[in-house]
Amino acid sequence: MDVKKQVAYWRKGADEALEVAHILWEKGKIPEAMFFTHLAIEKMLKARVILKTSDLPPRIHNLVRLAEITAISFTNEQMTFLRGMNVYQMQGRYPEDFPMIISKETAREDMASAQEMLAWLKKLL
Repeated sequence: MDVKKQVAYWRKGADEALEVAHILWEKGKIPEAMFFTHLAIEKMLKARVILKTSDLPPRIHNLVRLAEITAISFTNEQMTFLRGMNVYQMQGRYPEDFPMIISKETAREDMASAQEMLAWLKKLL
């Protein structure tokens, strides 16, 4: 496996997912925007998993579990944030079981925090 090529693939996917998130946000599609924000973080973490393990990442969506595999020292605050972001992927996949109960302001804060985390994760690649 070409690790460098795989890392570039997942990193590009993260950038594209974040771009889609912004487009959806502008269209007022907040739950969908947050789903793609989660996806951007997921893909960036998967890029780091590949870098760390020289193997393909597991087919999971749980950001906390992916973060653990990266061997990055996340702060408690960062792990709490990742845990909270997981609700967006559940809501995006199973909206009837996980209805969106988060305010637009909280989503805006999560989007900003996600962008900070993505910038930080990129520096670690």
